[in-house]
Amino acid sequence: MEYLGLLFELLFFSLGVYLYLFARGMVRSGNPERQKRAESFRASNSWWLRLLGLAIAAIMGVNIYLHLVQLFGHA
Repeated sequence: MEYLGLLFELLFFSLGVYLYLFARGMVRSGNPERQKRAESFRASNSWWLRLLGLAIAAIMGVNIYLHLVQLFGHA
């Protein structure tokens, strides 16, 4: 059961990284229409998406570290 929690923490960490990369404009779509809509959304919401992505990634990074220390113990 402990590993399931770690899996969810990794998923949320990757979501935070994805949001940050999307806010920076580094995520591209193969569909030109979808890319155009994503660019307009990103242009109007990039500042809070960037903060949200960084916050989620930072919190989940700390949680992952603490979870690994709890699972495997510290030397």
